[in-house]
Amino acid sequence: MELPRFILADNTECPEDIFVIHTEFPRFIINLKDDEIELWDDLEGSDEEELSMQVAQFIEEASEFYDEEMKKYSE
Repeated sequence: MELPRFILADNTECPEDIFVIHTEFPRFIINLKDDEIELWDDLEGSDEEELSMQVAQFIEEASEFYDEEMKKYSE
């Protein structure tokens, strides 16, 4: 089974937070409440500028994924 690129997550210990997990490299979890990111992969040796642009794009895609998922729930 192949994992989806993004997964929604929540936790009762953080009732105001909404998390999106990015399952491809670089793997990370983002809290959409404050855009805080926790990277799970070692990025040592990576091109920092390119990686920064990639992560910014992934943040945007994670937000779009969340918006699309919420539309599906409201239908």
